[in-house]
This record gives sequence, structure tokens and C-alpha cells, in this order.
Amino acid sequence: QVQLVESGGGLVQAGGSLKLSCVVSGSRFSINAMGWYRQAPGNQRELVANITSANSTNYADSVKGRSTISRDYAKNTVYLLMNSLKPEDTGVYYCYANVKVYSSGVYSYDYWGQGTQVTVSS
Repeated sequence: QVQLVESGGGLVQAGGSLKLSCVVSGSRFSINAMGWYRQAPGNQRELVANITSANSTNYADSVKGRSTISRDYAKNTVYLLMNSLKPEDTGVYYCYANVKVYSSGVYSYDYWGQGTQVTVSS
């Protein structure tokens, strides 16, 4: 069983910064891509940023230049540093990982964290 646990959300004033963390735990697995999505009330879940196993990154236009996604392979952790936060960055941020699980064979699954609330006040 693979689990993702996010941390680092909270309330911050506009212009401030937050760093989100997501730890992947379990047994007999390896991680392919990881990323962060967010969902604001009344909106669909949208990609914020992702990072592949080759460290290739991709950002939503709305956060490009203000955010940095990174991975610590030894800790199975992905981070999202967000600077110059805006009220429109408010939402629940979900960590995502595409994982290979080694059991009777090798299977790829998508896993999600439970979400962490980010609220940016104006």
C-alpha cells in the first residue's frame, strides 16, 4: 500500500510564501512523476506543477515564475515552493504520484494525497 501525506499548507497574506511537502511511503515501489494539483471552491482540480523522474518540470502559466517544484529522491518527497502568493492561489492542494508497484508483477498506479488547504488573504 502506497500513501501520500502532504503538509505545509496554511493561511498567508498576499505576497507571502509557502512551501508544501509531500512524502510517499509504502513498500516495494518506485516513483515516476510527481506533482501538485489544486482545487478552488466551485472549480475543477487543475495542475499546478509536476516533475518527472528525469527532473523535467512543468508549471501552470498562473504560477510560472513564482513557484518551484523539486524532489528529494532519497526521502521520496516532493516540494512546492510558492512565492508572491495571490488570493487566487487559494484552494486545496493535492499531491500526486505515478508509482510503480512491485508485487507479482510490475504495475503503475496514480496515487493522491488527502489535500492541504492554502488560503491567501488580500
